[in-house]
Amino acid sequence: MRTAGAALSALSLVGVAALAGCSSGDPGDGVSRNAPAASSPSVSPSPSASAASGWNPSPGSVAAVGDSITRGFDACSVLADCPEVSWATGSDSLVRSLAVRLLGASKAADRSWNHAVSGARMVQLPEQMALAAKERPELVTVMMGANDACRDSVRLMTPVADFRASFEASMRQLRAGAPEAQVYVSSVPDLKRLWSTGRLNETGKKIWELGICRSMLADADDLGPAAVARRDAVQDRVVAYNEVLRDVCAKDRHCRYDGGAVFGFRFTGAQLSQWDWFHPSRDGQARLAEIAYRNITAAEPPT
Repeated sequence: MRTAGAALSALSLVGVAALAGCSSGDPGDGVSRNAPAASSPSVSPSPSASAASGWNPSPGSVAAVGDSITRGFDACSVLADCPEVSWATGSDSLVRSLAVRLLGASKAADRSWNHAVSGARMVQLPEQMALAAKERPELVTVMMGANDACRDSVRLMTPVADFRASFEASMRQLRAGAPEAQVYVSSVPDLKRLWSTGRLNETGKKIWELGICRSMLADADDLGPAAVARRDAVQDRVVAYNEVLRDVCAKDRHCRYDGGAVFGFRFTGAQLSQWDWFHPSRDGQARLAEIAYRNITAAEPPT
């Protein structure tokens, strides 16, 4: 999602550069005042939850890999990562990241690592997995694939076969250094639903016109046959990517896929960055943390 970077440098043209940062508590910080961040207790699940499946719902350390979503890009300030609000490993008290929910705030500070890179695509995941393996984590979270679909054109999207090959190579890379680490794989978000939500905001559409995720978001109000076909092609590719994530994960006994939970989540305007109407806001990051915590601590994997 780094392609948003150059475009967002022109945000002053649409009057959003003065919005407050994520620590300000102003309405522009992306936190829904009508839907407070989830507050699932950081309690250890019952040991019986892992007895049947072999899955440990209480890992003692967390390493995160992925792209700008996991880096908290544009959640606190324009054109900047904000890892403290990351759904996976952040320290923000309103987000209550997965690491904080599992480990508690003090342990999470020492026992979680964020190796995600803004703008990364699946082909870069093996390198991130190698770094994560060096930490010897008990759990690795994966959220990757949006950038593979979010290109300047449909033609430039990552082919499904290449996406699969890179994800398989990533799992091999992890297993070479951390054979027993559990892996939690998030589905790729529904980019078409993001388009249908964001296009209701005039400021958001003006920002998209600067070049964000053109394969899906270009000409947001165009409902002609060509534009509809283009968006459907992106949607089909995201669905195919999620099938790859599910299939490859199913072949690893220590891997759990989210069952399409992130893809199916209905992000609202409050859960999208007020700077680009594309990345999750702090509130959106909290929702991702809630989804992950619920699935990781469940007795059975999601279906």
